[in-house]
Amino acid sequence: MALSGLDIFKLLPKTNCGECKLPTCLAFAMKLAGGQAKLEECPHVSDEAKAALADAAAPPIAEVIIGQGAKEFKTGAELVLFRHEKRFVNPTGMAVLISDAMSDDEVKAKVEQADKDAWERVGQHLEVKMLAVKCESGDAGKFKDLLTKVNGMTELALMPMTEDPEVMKAAVEAVGDKNPLLYCATAANLEAMGAIAKEKNLPLVVRGDGLDSLAEVSEKATGMELKNLVLDPGTRNLKETLEALIAIRRGALNSKFKPFGFPTIAFPCEETDDVYFEGALSGIYIAKYADIVVTSEADAWMQYPLQVEIQNIYTDPQKPMAVDAKFYEIGTPGPDSPVLVTTNFSLTYFIVSGEIEASKVDSWLGIVDSEGQSVLTAWAAGKFVPDIIAKFINTSGIADKVNHRKLVIPGYVAQISGELDEELTNWEVLIGPREAADISAYLRNWSAS
Repeated sequence: MALSGLDIFKLLPKTNCGECKLPTCLAFAMKLAGGQAKLEECPHVSDEAKAALADAAAPPIAEVIIGQGAKEFKTGAELVLFRHEKRFVNPTGMAVLISDAMSDDEVKAKVEQADKDAWERVGQHLEVKMLAVKCESGDAGKFKDLLTKVNGMTELALMPMTEDPEVMKAAVEAVGDKNPLLYCATAANLEAMGAIAKEKNLPLVVRGDGLDSLAEVSEKATGMELKNLVLDPGTRNLKETLEALIAIRRGALNSKFKPFGFPTIAFPCEETDDVYFEGALSGIYIAKYADIVVTSEADAWMQYPLQVEIQNIYTDPQKPMAVDAKFYEIGTPGPDSPVLVTTNFSLTYFIVSGEIEASKVDSWLGIVDSEGQSVLTAWAAGKFVPDIIAKFINTSGIADKVNHRKLVIPGYVAQISGELDEELTNWEVLIGPREAADISAYLRNWSAS
């Protein structure tokens, strides 16, 4: 039985140190009991208490690891229904479907495209996580050959798909050392599929024919000591799938219903033959609440917008996105290149650096630590003010890299130029443009002066 907040509090160190980001140990205990905190957030908890609190500390939705090495990804471990309550934890993993009914050329093209589907956006890496490899032939030998071939072409995580335990055994022989996600166990084959997954400690999808059936299969699977489960409600239309995904998340978080305490998977690729509608379905299931989404298309026109949606949903709303505070070389700047400063809000950095690159004027871009705030917000909060900027310039080493002493500040904080002149007596403070779009023209004129 889950421990109450007071039961947990009795096992905590009661130091009220605040290192867990909460004011008291009692507040932390209450958050832990509600599944809104993790035990490791308390740095002083004893080993004995950790053992006693293991169940209470576990997230209401289990975390499952799929794949291995650089392409390993985690799914589940969610704590809240709405991201503003705290944050979502593990971003939705996008998967692309291939099958042994495809030609070798089709398989090769899909695998290569899925491998290529990786982007850097606002300092974060976005990519397809997994290939779902489906056995449509029923031929264990053919399926094993396909998995062996695909395994040799990519490091992406794999999900072999078959309901035939004998075919799954062949699949595990081919890729079992890659920690694949096995799909799937049903009421009819759970014993055999569960044994295959348990033998090599592999994650397993359990599928029901609706929520009641799914709960029954999941409960039986956990009774077999299978802990790395992913849930498929078996629904294959928008209304039923969306309702099921929401009910599973609510059941796990609000009702602490253990059979639903696992990540979920959705198959928009099996709900429509219209690839554009499939993309729309994928976007809906990413928002509510699929942990893995399987699509038929690997092409960037579908994958990139979905990756951007995932990024927007899974960034921490309580923590601004920031880049490291330092001087960045935009192009190949030298001793006569312009020196500019701005804040370390990621969007500010990428917009400003992009405009500098577009100007074709090699420049030094200084990023001042403003706790991830934009220029005006940081100025108002006292994070982008003369003494902080001056300290950054004086300790950055930029003076040793340039022959001039001209510093360009954002036009929106022109009012600090006088004070900054007093702080940086050896520098001439220049007021740059207010809008990023004007940076290119400004730098070309600056370079010509």
